[in-house]
Amino acid sequence: MLESYLPILIFIFIGLAFGITPIVLGRILAPHKPNIAKNSAYECGFKPFEAARMKFDVRYYLIAILFIVFDLEIAFLFPWAVVINKIAWPGFIAMGIFLLMLAIGFAYEWKKGALEWE
Repeated sequence: MLESYLPILIFIFIGLAFGITPIVLGRILAPHKPNIAKNSAYECGFKPFEAARMKFDVRYYLIAILFIVFDLEIAFLFPWAVVINKIAWPGFIAMGIFLLMLAIGFAYEWKKGALEWE
């Protein structure tokens, strides 16, 4: 029974070797001569003028979430369009409900002003 897992274990070890070997070789073979210029923060050739961990506006995240939602909508529409003849009316109604829920969410976001950018 355990023999059937041997190919999986070999595959895992080979994958780990492919991931770890370049890191180890880079540490061993790469020259290590640190200086002030190499260890300083790089930002277009001049000193950074703001903190790297500044806060983003919440609207940025709302736009990003909307993009993901509508990107997933397209990912669901393509397979649905391919099999529309096979799934007939029940599939059409299910996808209509799905699109209606997305449209309601989009209208809510629009009404709340999440799409307005200053």
